[in-house]
Amino acid sequence: MDETDVEQVTLALLDAANDKDSEVQEQVRKSMLTLGKQHSDRVLAMCQDYLLKHPKLAVSHRVVILQTIELIVRCRIDDISSNRVKSIISLASDEMTRSKEVVADWQQAASNILVAVGNKYINEVMEEILSKFQPGVLPHFFVVQTLANLSDANVYGMVPFLNAILGTMLPMLSMAKQDNMKWVFSSALCHFSESILEYLANLDKAPDPTVRKDTFSSEICVAFDTLFNNWLQSREPKLRLTVAEAVGSMCHLMANDKLEEQIPKLIPAMLSLYKKNNEHYIISKSLCLVLDASVNMGSRVLETQLEGLLFALHQQVSAPIDYNNPPTVKNHNEVLRCFSLLANSFPDRLVMFVLQKLENSNERSRMGSLAVLRHLINSTTSTMESKKLLILASIRQPMADHSNKVKKRVVQVISAMAHHGYLELEGGELLVRFIVQHCALHDTYQRGPRPTDPEEVTNEALRSMCDNTLHLLTTTVGRLADVLWPKLLYYLTPPQYSNATTPLCKSLIVLGNKKKSNQEPSFNIDFTQEVNLPTRQTLMIRLLVNAAFPFSSRGHGAPSLSLLQILSINIHPSTEVVWEKEIPPLLSVIEESTPESLDKKQWDEKLLKLLSKTLAAIDDDKWVCQLTAEATRYLSTYNNDLEEKSFLYRCIGVALQQCFNKEVVRKHLQELLLTARHHDALEREGVAMGVGLCANSHLEGTLAKLDEFGKSDAFKKSPSIFNLLKERNDVEVEKVKSTLILCYGQVALNAPPEKLLNRIDQDILRCISKHFNTKDLTMKLSLIQSVGLIGRAISECVKKQGYIFARKQELINVMLDFIKAEPTDSMRTPVRHLVMTTCANLMPLDPALTENESFDLLKVCVNSVFPLPPETHTPEKIKDEETLDPKQRKALYKNTMAALQELLKSVLARDPTPDGLQGVFKHIESWLSSGQDHERERAVTATAHILAYYLDILTVKNMVSFHNLGALLGRLSPRCSDPQPAVRAAAIDCIYTLLSIQLRYEGFSLDYKDEGVECLLHLKEQLENPDHSVLYKTCSDLTKVMSKRLPQQQLTTLVFMLFEGLVDSQTNCCRASSVILNTLLKNRGGGLQDLVPEMLEVLHVRLQSITEEQVRVAVGQTVLILASQHLQTVINALINQPLPYDSWTSEMWMALGADPLVATQILEMVMEKLTIMAPYVDRKEAMLRGGTTKVATNQPLAMTCGLKELLLNGQCQEPAVGLFPQLFSCLTVRLAASVGVLAPKDNNTKHAASVHVAGVAADALRILLARAQLDEVMKRLDEDNAWDAMREPITHIKGVTLLARAMAKHAGPRLPSIVECLCPCLNNIYECQRITVTAFFSELLNHHVVTELMLIDVLMNNMMERISDPCCSVRMLAVRGLGNIAVGSPEKVNKYAKELLAAMSSGMEEKDDPGKLITLEAMSGLSKVLLYLDKKNVHLLVVYIFMKIKPFLESENDDIRCASIHLMGNLSKFGSGEAVFKDQIHNVLVSLLLHLVDPNQQVVKACKYAMRVCAPVVGSEQITAMFQNHLHDDKSLHYGEFINDLTKYLIQDFPGMLNFYHISVVQFFKSSWPEVRAAAAMFIGFLLGNLQEEHFSHLNMATITKGLVMLLQDPDPVVRVKAAEAMGHFH
Repeated sequence: MDETDVEQVTLALLDAANDKDSEVQEQVRKSMLTLGKQHSDRVLAMCQDYLLKHPKLAVSHRVVILQTIELIVRCRIDDISSNRVKSIISLASDEMTRSKEVVADWQQAASNILVAVGNKYINEVMEEILSKFQPGVLPHFFVVQTLANLSDANVYGMVPFLNAILGTMLPMLSMAKQDNMKWVFSSALCHFSESILEYLANLDKAPDPTVRKDTFSSEICVAFDTLFNNWLQSREPKLRLTVAEAVGSMCHLMANDKLEEQIPKLIPAMLSLYKKNNEHYIISKSLCLVLDASVNMGSRVLETQLEGLLFALHQQVSAPIDYNNPPTVKNHNEVLRCFSLLANSFPDRLVMFVLQKLENSNERSRMGSLAVLRHLINSTTSTMESKKLLILASIRQPMADHSNKVKKRVVQVISAMAHHGYLELEGGELLVRFIVQHCALHDTYQRGPRPTDPEEVTNEALRSMCDNTLHLLTTTVGRLADVLWPKLLYYLTPPQYSNATTPLCKSLIVLGNKKKSNQEPSFNIDFTQEVNLPTRQTLMIRLLVNAAFPFSSRGHGAPSLSLLQILSINIHPSTEVVWEKEIPPLLSVIEESTPESLDKKQWDEKLLKLLSKTLAAIDDDKWVCQLTAEATRYLSTYNNDLEEKSFLYRCIGVALQQCFNKEVVRKHLQELLLTARHHDALEREGVAMGVGLCANSHLEGTLAKLDEFGKSDAFKKSPSIFNLLKERNDVEVEKVKSTLILCYGQVALNAPPEKLLNRIDQDILRCISKHFNTKDLTMKLSLIQSVGLIGRAISECVKKQGYIFARKQELINVMLDFIKAEPTDSMRTPVRHLVMTTCANLMPLDPALTENESFDLLKVCVNSVFPLPPETHTPEKIKDEETLDPKQRKALYKNTMAALQELLKSVLARDPTPDGLQGVFKHIESWLSSGQDHERERAVTATAHILAYYLDILTVKNMVSFHNLGALLGRLSPRCSDPQPAVRAAAIDCIYTLLSIQLRYEGFSLDYKDEGVECLLHLKEQLENPDHSVLYKTCSDLTKVMSKRLPQQQLTTLVFMLFEGLVDSQTNCCRASSVILNTLLKNRGGGLQDLVPEMLEVLHVRLQSITEEQVRVAVGQTVLILASQHLQTVINALINQPLPYDSWTSEMWMALGADPLVATQILEMVMEKLTIMAPYVDRKEAMLRGGTTKVATNQPLAMTCGLKELLLNGQCQEPAVGLFPQLFSCLTVRLAASVGVLAPKDNNTKHAASVHVAGVAADALRILLARAQLDEVMKRLDEDNAWDAMREPITHIKGVTLLARAMAKHAGPRLPSIVECLCPCLNNIYECQRITVTAFFSELLNHHVVTELMLIDVLMNNMMERISDPCCSVRMLAVRGLGNIAVGSPEKVNKYAKELLAAMSSGMEEKDDPGKLITLEAMSGLSKVLLYLDKKNVHLLVVYIFMKIKPFLESENDDIRCASIHLMGNLSKFGSGEAVFKDQIHNVLVSLLLHLVDPNQQVVKACKYAMRVCAPVVGSEQITAMFQNHLHDDKSLHYGEFINDLTKYLIQDFPGMLNFYHISVVQFFKSSWPEVRAAAAMFIGFLLGNLQEEHFSHLNMATITKGLVMLLQDPDPVVRVKAAEAMGHFH
């Protein structure tokens, strides 16, 4: 390659080096570097010349060139001639110092060149730099900077120069007046000092091992004086920091005596910098170096500076650390290093200082002191050994600090102390207590967002840290085991540590298991000897109560139970066996549960049973009595956790059951009743349950105690002067009475059944009935609960013995009075719930209620519950009344509804007959059609429950009728379509239950399953779908089931009930009523002849009230069902209805399809009329616009609309299939004549009807396909959006093509008759119809099915005729059809070879072809046909066709470009072996290669195809293999690698054609596509890169160079990048 070419390219690259696009700039740099590596001297010379010739070049441009020089030098330093090195050094030196002002980027780039050269040529560089570093003259800033950087880059080369440099530099220091010069001198001295220290540290590798520290001491001392005494006081912060850094580095090189002399001044000066600068890391780092040097030489004056040092360092260590700001972290670590250095020399002073600082209550100060203390404990272990007790004593003060930040540091210190043996010493237990206290922290309470503090420590974070610390102390510090076991047990019982229970238990479990498995004697705990430990009984009770609330206090249930099991032998030897068996299953329950899924009631029972079994196993009355006493004393600790306290009361009750000392029992009962806090509901209930459990073993004693308590002073109101306390005392007495009343209820429930009935009236009811007149809500609730419990207790007893409960009605009346007193518009109390539960408990008892009593009971209860507002409704707050939270309200509503259902069941249970059922249902019936959703839901849900219960308890003794079945079904069945899903589900349950009841009444056995009735369960799933059509279909299916099972005599009742349902409050239910009615009439209407007039009359009345359109339509269907024989009378009226049809008319048209005979007659009539009537008329536009508009004619449009509605009826399938070919052809041609046609004007309104004329025809055709069950055709058309395409003028042809394709693929057998019907239409006068039919036939030829059906000749002849059609679109479609034969029936291609070639050739020459559409079709068609034509038919035309195609290869039209390339590929097989064809391929090969990156993906695919099939003709095996292996449509192509490899093979196999190739490629430098221009540049680049020297003669390098230089100025940055890359190959 000619040197001038390299120069031209390099020059172009140098010009482009400052390109505005960063990617181009980067590529230019890479290419220059590539060229520089190959022609380093030449390129460096050009860079130098360029800079010299352009002295006014922009700085950014100069910088890029200088950076390029630096890169070349770094890579090729060994290959550059010494002369060039000298000139580069000179250039860089000149560039660096040309401007006296500092221009950082420019001069830094030049400086970097000198540093790069200095790695090898240090002497030459130093010679140049020192020439500009003359004594007595202040040097350029970057001269000094370069010296500093050289000392870093080449330590061994530079250190020998430093003595001389320092000698020259020192006098200059006094000359430096500007801060930047002072900065650069300071920076240089810092670098020099570091380099000298590195040199001295590695003398074994150094060129001169005789160098010593004192070689530089005197110079460094002089420099130190200037920097320290003068510059360190500068006002410029950046300079001060650099001076400080330099001073720190210089200390190690100073003579010891000099340093000793400076320390008294140096350290205060360094410390003063902290106040003057915000960045402290450099100062701390430098100070650390000073201290290190001082300590190493054993400085004696350092101690005099200690006080100031410690004070300043403490301030630094106390500064906030921001882990998002690394310098603050580095500073902190450097300061701690300073403390470590001082600790080794002055341990006593340092420790005393830190401990004194701990006494300071300032948060930051304490945090700093604790950080130092922790660091000293960990890093200077031996020094701190003698200070342990002192540190232990001093840590107490920060332990009392309230700041979480301080506490966090304290925990870190305690952790360090634990690992170094502090906690075993006296006072260590206080540190353990501190950790435990903070394991018990509660969550941080935050009001709104707080300002973010990077160091903030929340309670959660501190607690988590303490949890982890306790765990680590337990598991990793073995010697602490005896410190922690058993002392940690103390913290389990005080309530203030409750939140620490989980980590405490886990630690104790680890310790206990370890000691137990090692059989250590210390595992056995002597509770009498150990100080501060809780008793065995208290520990057991505490852990058991914890277990009752397993997910509280951070999940303390499982750890508490596990610890209890480990402690078993320590609690009592007899517990071990019981707990080993009982506790593991309980742990499994917790593991498998969540707070939501755990059945709390069942869980409590399990734990109480565990307690009972444990006490039975212990079998020691004294131990049990002590447990009861301890538990009773322990009650007060739960005053703030009332649920836990309630459980503890029950535990005491269970314990009292096992206690045989009656006096002890009496005493504890007395204490429970006296000490209880009666004002709290939970506590009252807890006390009552405890007393009740006790009564199981001590009934007489318990009743006696309660009686005694009832007469005691607790119920006497204390007199008060001025009666000020009267109200409060009244309230307190009522609460105590409430507790007593509850106790009686619980005693009744738990008492032994054989003893209870004798005590009910005299000892229990007598004591509570005297309070029945109370107005106090608490007492009311207690009374209701107690009466309910008594009812339950009696029910259990009467199962074994008869009993007449005389006071039953009296109690029920009292209960109802309580309900009546409740407000009707809200529910704030559980009175309703408790009253109904109580009444349900009383109902089974004899005597039975009278009919009136039952009626009153149900009326009051139902009417007090159903009308309540929904549970989401928030009632207005009443003064002094607590409002319920949503969770409480939800529970209250749920319990109340459940209680009502139980009450209804209990009433029904007394009279389980149809009349009894009706007696209950009549209270609910009116609520079923309420306008309020929640009221309907409550009514239907209640009905479902009572019907299910009725079925459960039903026993049919004789054949009686279920006489209210019809009425019940009529009321409930419309609810299956209710808007509320819950109502629908409950309604279907009701109907299923009703029909099951009917089966039982019909005599079927209990286990009989009726298939129809059972399918209702499946229908229930469908009702979950809110889709109306699904709901109504489900109602229809439901009716069929009802219809089969309904006795004839019940039918009338049901029908007339459904008529009422047509005007239900819910529209959905009106619709459901109509669906059920129609289905019922279809199935059972035959038996209702006599009632038809009456039914029609009722329907007529109902219609006047129905406004819902769908219900009107459904009623219309009802009429049609009853009068289907009168269908003929409405036909003419329907055709003349105004367009578009309303829904009533549409439904009527649909109804016509029910009779196949009538449907056939109508279809034939419509088709005949559509054939002979004009589809549209041309109307002139307004005068100003001109032109005409197509407007549809009325009758054909109306008939098409009617035909569409008729076909919608599924029953017209038979006539539709019978007439399918005629209907299909008729509607296709009708659609053709409807596209772009406007609807006619309405005669009345004079406005155009809102009908999409083509849309109606398309819809009718679509429905026809559905009726013909061409599902696959439908599916394909829907997937392709063909229907939308067929409606619109622009996409109509595409839509028809998709229709023909789908018919050919999925409805082949139907095509002959369709083609026969369509052929005459090709001669129609309407152009639009000819276009549609030609498009249809054209696509049919794409499928082989037409040959199989022997349609090929008919279709081909039609296409040939259409080639000369006056319509351009028809001609285009005819050419397309002829081409399609190659796809559909390739075996027929040669039969029509002559005609096909003639048609395609003329198509490519078509003049009347504005969009080149016919040309495109001709090329595409010829492409397809060529695949199957015999060589003899084409041979003579190959080159002719090739020549016709070539101009289209660069067409701007993507489709034409794509088709021409495809066609070229298909021509290849006809030219194989022909030299002339091979030449043609090579002629276009460059074009194909470059269009592989065409912006159009289809063109890319066509190129790949053409090159694959032409590959064998190219004449190179390797290129053929490449094309066939890499150019696949589904494979991505790495274009760069592909072209790179290809150019190698072109050079190898076609060296003679290189001239032609590179000229062809260069022509594409002017292509209109930037992608192609970029590819051309890349092609040339790889060609040059792979070309051997001997082949360069084939290339016109001047043209290439000129072209690439032009491309380097291309507007597209991608092209510029590729041009720059190509230039990199000029080597």
